[in-house]
Amino acid sequence: MSNIANAKTAAENAVTGFYDDKTVSIRVSPNSYFIALLLGTFFSALLVYLEMDFWASLLLAASVIILPALALTDRIAFDGKRLRRTGILPQAWAWLNGYYYLLKLSDIEQIETQALRALKRGGSVFYRYRTAVSGKDLKFVFASGGEEYRRMIHQIFPRVSENVLDNRSIELRDYLSEPKEVLMKAEFEHIPSADVLEDSVNPMQSPARQRSAENYEREASAAELEKADYLRRLANELRLSGHLLQALEAFRRALLIHPKDAWLLFEAARCLNSFAGSERDQKLYRKSLAMLRLAEKRARSDKELLARLGESYFQFGDWERARKAFLKSIETVEENFRSLRGMAEISLREGKIAHVIHNFLAANRLAETPALRRWTQSEADYFLHLNDDEEYMEMEISRINLLETLERSKKTALKIAFLGFPAILFGVTLSEDLISNIGWAVSSVSLMIWTGLLLSLNLFSERIPYELVEEED
Repeated sequence: MSNIANAKTAAENAVTGFYDDKTVSIRVSPNSYFIALLLGTFFSALLVYLEMDFWASLLLAASVIILPALALTDRIAFDGKRLRRTGILPQAWAWLNGYYYLLKLSDIEQIETQALRALKRGGSVFYRYRTAVSGKDLKFVFASGGEEYRRMIHQIFPRVSENVLDNRSIELRDYLSEPKEVLMKAEFEHIPSADVLEDSVNPMQSPARQRSAENYEREASAAELEKADYLRRLANELRLSGHLLQALEAFRRALLIHPKDAWLLFEAARCLNSFAGSERDQKLYRKSLAMLRLAEKRARSDKELLARLGESYFQFGDWERARKAFLKSIETVEENFRSLRGMAEISLREGKIAHVIHNFLAANRLAETPALRRWTQSEADYFLHLNDDEEYMEMEISRINLLETLERSKKTALKIAFLGFPAILFGVTLSEDLISNIGWAVSSVSLMIWTGLLLSLNLFSERIPYELVEEED
């Protein structure tokens, strides 16, 4: 069985073993509730300043009591068949207009995960993962923060087609583990702490330089290959937990045993790229790209790895190498869904709409689930309308330009609102009514504008339905 198959089997065993037949849930990302709490607190303070104490008390009570209660009950639950939004607010919304936040597993079209660096300490980076599950015009977003997130990942990801998952989601599916257990495993393998490695290790020296020619040519035994597979898994678990230096050391040891393993080189390169980003080291960044090219060279006819390599190149901003990897996967091996989707994204970057349509239609023919076929067909139809109808294209370009303008204006409005806070504090402290009045006026007007811009961004983020253009005609 291949290394990637072993990883998939381990992930599936985690589902069928510990979490099977259990409903799991996680709290919805509370960003919108935090925004509402900020606005409610600020405007209740403004009402107190205007001596409207009753309304101030009412607004403050709603902000600090009702909003937290809504946030605590607003959760995403998965019962093995469907995702659904629970809580007071979603249920009230469903009761008012019959719009239910419910998505069947078979209707999931895309799962994308972003990694945000929350804190860096030495050779370790504390990541916060934000996962968006979308399908049928619905999107469920949840973020990491403990066991609930791991349970959701282990329940959902192994049950959907791999083509639904992006690169990072696949890694989470295969390697996300409890951080303390991962560190214990690293300790059993005598991998030094990040503090020790930071002073003593040059990350990811070339394996060929670390081994003598005799050892490099020698075929590894079955026991050694098993050890390399274990180190590879441990390295990926350490990487996803944010222990990048220890992950690099585990990858280095695995590569000493099996330096020609293309998958191992690929995953080590992604780890080195993450470390280079955290250190802002261009030399390490270039080294990670060189390792990716070495993995590409040794991938040969592995279409899955070539497609994943193309996605990594694209993520790292090397679009020309991404194109070559996707084309190599398509032309020298065979057409596959991930590479065709990747070529569509490359073509979109280059403004070649006809190529985008062609690649999405080709991907549609290879899609193995109805949800993927529906998504690729809708993408192809959208770009076909753009290509054929100049009026529709102009409307969409205007919408995108408007979004960019709203985003810039939103940031500016928020900065202006914060500039008013010192004036408020200074004026209230020194009883300077004129200064405090100016501060309150600037901040309140800016925050109202910011709120309106935020709502407008959500409104205009959706594509304009082509049917509206047809009706006008």
